[in-house]
Amino acid sequence: MIINFKSFAKVGVYVDAANISRNGGQRMQYDVLREFACRDHAEPLRLNVYLSYDEERAETNTVYRDKARAYQSALREIGYKVIEKRVKWFQDEAGNRFGKANADLDMAVDVLLQSENLDRVLLATGDGDFVQVVRALQNKGCRVETLAFDNVSEELRRESDMFVSGYLVPGLLPTRGDDYFSPAWGAMGSRVRGYCYHHDDNKSFGFMRFLVKLSPFLWKTDSRDSDSPYRTAFFHDSSLPDSFNIMKLPSRNHIFEFTLAEPNGKQPVATDVVLVHPVPLQ
Repeated sequence: MIINFKSFAKVGVYVDAANISRNGGQRMQYDVLREFACRDHAEPLRLNVYLSYDEERAETNTVYRDKARAYQSALREIGYKVIEKRVKWFQDEAGNRFGKANADLDMAVDVLLQSENLDRVLLATGDGDFVQVVRALQNKGCRVETLAFDNVSEELRRESDMFVSGYLVPGLLPTRGDDYFSPAWGAMGSRVRGYCYHHDDNKSFGFMRFLVKLSPFLWKTDSRDSDSPYRTAFFHDSSLPDSFNIMKLPSRNHIFEFTLAEPNGKQPVATDVVLVHPVPLQ
């Protein structure tokens, strides 16, 4: 039975943009991130993005300056507050110059101070330095969710009330070959990302679970439940990448991207399967 309700939760979203961009999320869609954070119709009280900005480079590189300003303007248009962290340049003993623009401290202080008015916090980062921040927020009564892509601290995963791989959120990161004419995520012929939750070693097949819609019922992973936002796809081992070790399945830590083909029985079939996380060794 589908239950319609409106949440009264107040949500804060805090994005460590440098960490996300360096670790698989360079093309992350911030409007989808906002929708995910407020998936139960919660109120987005804070939407903060922490970005580095190199003033010295901007003075001589107009392309960099214009792109950076346009990017910031686009974020503000969809409701985010942009917090700039200016790059500071230093010189080591060998005379080499290097820049630093670490926004971790700014983000940690902001989220702790602003959490007084929040019920739920979404941290978009994989940086293990935020583990103590997570614990402090929880001790103040906040539910803490973490979202990231690659190189995520295992301790940060464990301490968060919920960790979600950004690869699994529909539309958050474009799929391979995604364009205006591509079928919508979850439709037949579309590219989606999911993980293997069941594998039969003897019969050489398994099932992928993938999220098809943003929902307050993310904990209902059984696709047979009418409230579940998840669906399943059948796959045969022969459709997996040649170099992948089948003995690692089933696994929630290995995320695959695949095309949904016509059903084999009740479930669609996962074809053209590629491993997207962890990043395959070259």
